[in-house]
Amino acid sequence: MAYPKIVKKIPAEKREKLSDKLIDLLLKSKKEDKMPGGLANTILSQWQQGPLTTEEGLAALLEAAVLLESEKTMELLEQELQLMDVAKAVKEAK
Repeated sequence: MAYPKIVKKIPAEKREKLSDKLIDLLLKSKKEDKMPGGLANTILSQWQQGPLTTEEGLAALLEAAVLLESEKTMELLEQELQLMDVAKAVKEAK
């Protein structure tokens, strides 16, 4: 399942918090060298167009977070935000 389809499972009321948490996770990551240039450009482009709470913005953030900080991303989805369906879909996509 592709990340845009996974994002559709995220309730609207949790999207802003998830976006903020994923941005924090990415900014604190020491594994930035794992980020493909195209994905970084997509995130920057989406950010320039508006908040990263859109489906496209969240899909790019989620993909980047899974690439850079897989365990922390799964912990965020499962424990902090209680997005079990999303976490399961991410595990299946990896």
